[in-house]
Amino acid sequence: MGFLDQVDFGVFKEKTTWQAFGVALVMFATISFAALSMFDSMDELFQSDAEPAPIPNIVFESLNRSDIDAGVTNETGYINLDEHRGSVIILDLMARDCSNCHAVQAHIEANMDDWQRSADENNTSLKIFAYGAWYGESLEYLNESKKSYTVPLYPTGLGSENAAVFEDGTTTDPVRLFTTKGAGQIPVVMVIDEDGYIIAQQPTGTPADKWSSFDGTLMTALSSDVTETFDSRIGWEEPETSIVAVFVLGMILSILVYFSPCAFPVLPGFISYYLSLGAREDELIEQGKLKTGMPSSFNIGILSGLGMWTFFGFIGILALLMGEFFASSGIIHTIAIFVAILLIVLGSMMLLGVTSHVMGFVQKWVDKYSTTEMDETFTPRRNMYLYGIGYAAASIDCTAAAVLPFVIFLGTLGTTAIAFGVAGLMVGLLVLMVAVTMLVGMGRQVMINFLRRATGMIKMVGSWMMIMAGIGLTIYLTSPQTVNVLFG
Repeated sequence: MGFLDQVDFGVFKEKTTWQAFGVALVMFATISFAALSMFDSMDELFQSDAEPAPIPNIVFESLNRSDIDAGVTNETGYINLDEHRGSVIILDLMARDCSNCHAVQAHIEANMDDWQRSADENNTSLKIFAYGAWYGESLEYLNESKKSYTVPLYPTGLGSENAAVFEDGTTTDPVRLFTTKGAGQIPVVMVIDEDGYIIAQQPTGTPADKWSSFDGTLMTALSSDVTETFDSRIGWEEPETSIVAVFVLGMILSILVYFSPCAFPVLPGFISYYLSLGAREDELIEQGKLKTGMPSSFNIGILSGLGMWTFFGFIGILALLMGEFFASSGIIHTIAIFVAILLIVLGSMMLLGVTSHVMGFVQKWVDKYSTTEMDETFTPRRNMYLYGIGYAAASIDCTAAAVLPFVIFLGTLGTTAIAFGVAGLMVGLLVLMVAVTMLVGMGRQVMINFLRRATGMIKMVGSWMMIMAGIGLTIYLTSPQTVNVLFG
């Protein structure tokens, strides 16, 4: 059947489609708000527990604009933060091609005059600097306004991997020091007090509290003695990843992957078929096709789960290999846009009845090495293991837009995060597979009928939510201020 032959526009005439739309809309709004709130808190989950200390000196080349940069650079045209020690400093780690960074810039530019007036009224010195944190962008590129990007109205320069200078003369990458687990994920904007300590830090341009915490701490620093912000000081050493947080994220993702509309609808019938073969166990053994008894529902769940483990274990290896590349490059924003488009396309395809087969080659491999009771030798245990691999691969057709960012995210956090993130995903999948197969085994036809009735609605809701997520992510990447108004 060709692509166009699968398209069913009649789906928009069905009542169920619009019931699913309503359910998806409520779920999407709720999950979006929760996700943005969690994104705000993620920086806390991965924070360093080190004692606060003054940040090292940071030296980077400025854009050298006579009207903005000249007053804060040294004779070489470089910005040297040590020369501004004694001032309250806002340090904005940004990049031209980072849309969320533009939201941070917009907030700073909308408030910088008011902040300066407050500083002047309290005889406090305020300095604001933008640090270009994607080193693939040149100084000339950073200095060119185009499309959604305008050059910041505050001193700006291009950083480097050795811009942070310690007291002993050694250097390092500031991005590694100040971003979550040193992943290089920006934006990150910080308030640094007069003694050089970080007292406020924000990892997004659309914080759920509408900047109240960040701005409040800044105003305290501008209007009060430095001792008033001692309790706000933050450790900046490269933090250790919270393995619990990463593990839980993996388990949450496992729910989406397991109930993928591309794979879940055929699961109840397939498991039921294998369980029903238990009634023919003696016959198959007598014919010499079966060496041992048929596996129980628990064993079927374990074997299928191990198959899924194999597939996502391979994904974890890929994440490990790609991690360093993602961490050191500036392509995460480009990938995010690709993911947004992928969500819309796949969601629309699912809604219209079109099935993608991106991982179809895996299913062909599974079919090649699987057997049936009609073959000379029947291998149900191997079949269920292979089925788990095929099930995981089929689910990717619908959930790639969620799995891909997760893999990239783990890759930027390092080996430990990859191990625990994928482990969380795999444990969640194993638990779900065992639970569902045992429920089918105990309830048989009642459970099968329930799951079959539910899968239609699951597919509809999943389709709508993928489309909504794609549109929402596109808006977030191109107009984060709108997201802030809706969910902030």
